[in-house]
Amino acid sequence: MQTRNLIDGQWVDADSGATMPVFDPADDSLIAEVPKCGLEEASRSVAAAARRFDGFQSTTPGERVALLRDISRIMADRRDPLAELLTREQGKPLFESRGEVDYARSYLDGAAHELERRSLETRLDPALTGKSVLVHSAPLGVAAIITPWNFPYAMLTKKLGPAFATGCPVVAKPSEETPLSALALAEICVEAGLPSGCFSVVTGDPVPIGEAFFDSQDVRLLSFTGSTATGRKLVRSSSSRLTRLALELGGHAPFIVLEDADIDSAVEGLMISKFRNSGQTCVSPNRIMGHHSLHDPLVSRLAERMKTLVSGRGLDPATNLGPMINDAGIRKVQSHVEDALSRGARLLMGGELRHVEGLSSRFYAPTILLDATPEMLCFQEETFGPVCPIMSFEDVGEAIQIANELPYGLASYVWSSDADRAMFVASRLHTGIVGINDPSPVTSWTPFGGRKQSGWGIEGGAAALDEYAPPKTYSIVGLQDA
Repeated sequence: MQTRNLIDGQWVDADSGATMPVFDPADDSLIAEVPKCGLEEASRSVAAAARRFDGFQSTTPGERVALLRDISRIMADRRDPLAELLTREQGKPLFESRGEVDYARSYLDGAAHELERRSLETRLDPALTGKSVLVHSAPLGVAAIITPWNFPYAMLTKKLGPAFATGCPVVAKPSEETPLSALALAEICVEAGLPSGCFSVVTGDPVPIGEAFFDSQDVRLLSFTGSTATGRKLVRSSSSRLTRLALELGGHAPFIVLEDADIDSAVEGLMISKFRNSGQTCVSPNRIMGHHSLHDPLVSRLAERMKTLVSGRGLDPATNLGPMINDAGIRKVQSHVEDALSRGARLLMGGELRHVEGLSSRFYAPTILLDATPEMLCFQEETFGPVCPIMSFEDVGEAIQIANELPYGLASYVWSSDADRAMFVASRLHTGIVGINDPSPVTSWTPFGGRKQSGWGIEGGAAALDEYAPPKTYSIVGLQDA
């Protein structure tokens, strides 16, 4: 397992020799130590990437397609060790980690597919313009990437796929919680034959590394996945050079169950979408709203299913609910539950830490809060934990209003047996993606991006490549062969 940083094609330590530990959140055991780098190392990485840009963008689309597919193939060959590494540093159950490796690969394959099918040049009809006009997809240059801890493989390949497809070198700063996954991917990129210096991974202090990204005129795009609060800071920091940003920020997904919904399907959808990664996902349902006519059976069946969830070490095959990533994560879950109870919510189940013999105190019991109201913290902020606050509604207009009243607009869910009613509600939800009877609406083949304060730009699908290679227009007069 590589633990040093990849900078300009070389595996190196921090200039200072400083390191930072990587712990297993399930038991606090030390997995590895990685370099604690900062501004100097990040600046060198950006400079190296800038030197490689002309060469990388000059490679043929076929060469870049082959590169992406080779990276994906090696990931497939190493699926099990990659998944085990992810489970150890992030905590999620092993079956989820295997699924994430597959999901991460799909973004590489998807970018390769889009590159193959798209024309990189469009000629406009001279009858429309009165002259010769060519429109090319032109790569921006060096892309700086900052990724979170909850899906460290997938959040990185979401960005690497379109960057490499369009010929943009990348400097990545992974989360301090989960740097090993990024280093494992870097090893694979080297083995697949990625040109030296076109991908660097810098681990360490996010503040000076971020400063290096914004101080450099060579960084033409910064792509970030994380909280809205951090996104706001990046917007402010980007202003000095007007650095282009792509931001996937926080969500607070509503899950609306209409009166004609199939209750068993809705419950199964909640189990998948809510408890994936123990609720630590940006598209996790946090505001569950059920029509009053089916509220009681919905709650009853959900509680029965939640009782089957087993907390434990992710490497244990019996586990389907891992730990919170860190102590701050546990504290946030606890504070949301305490706030809800203080504001009149009723605790149906859970509401406490789960003791797992020999493991850390970061396991929280699956929790149902009844009589939730929009004023509660759990309805105002992402909980990022296994907590289901549920409210009853009578009029669907009320549910839509509550769903839309927050400044977040990443994902939402609608459960119904009536196509027209489902589409009516879905079309009025101010989110970038809506799962209609679908607990997993985000795929590599479809565009995904937030509305309002949930982000800028698109990841996934054909539009993702445009973030890294927007159109460049050539308006030509007087050249007959143009």
